[in-house]
Amino acid sequence: MQVAKWGNSLAVRLPKKLVDQLHLKAGDEIDIVEAAREKLVVDKLDRRAEALARMKARAWETPANYHFDRDEANQR
Repeated sequence: MQVAKWGNSLAVRLPKKLVDQLHLKAGDEIDIVEAAREKLVVDKLDRRAEALARMKARAWETPANYHFDRDEANQR
C-alpha cells in the first residue's frame, strides 16, 4: 500500500481483499488494533452493536418490533 496526502492528513488505500474480509464500505470506521514496524492489524468498528450492547447492559426495554433506522431518525 502507498501512503498518500489527503488534505492535512495521510491516507492509505485498502486492498480489496481486506475490504471484502471486513465487509467495509465508504463511511465505516476501523480501529488499529496492533501496529508494529512491518505489521498493521485493523478491525471494523460496529458502533451500532456497541450502543445496543450498552443499552442491553442497562436493561432498557425496547418494544418487540423495535427497529432503528438512521435515515428516518435524521429526517428533518
